[in-house]
Amino acid sequence: MLRWTVTFIILAIIAAVFGFGGIAEGAADIAKILFYIFLVLLVVSLITGRRKL
Repeated sequence: MLRWTVTFIILAIIAAVFGFGGIAEGAADIAKILFYIFLVLLVVSLITGRRKL
């Protein structure tokens, strides 16, 4: 999921350089959403930890 976030951030930067405002905003919004989902999953995995069976 982190890979998707980086992909959308790069897409947003490229679109912003070429002046495509709507595409850049959309890609940046998707990247933000994926980043926050990644952070929540990271915190949950750190709290639960790995358990040996």
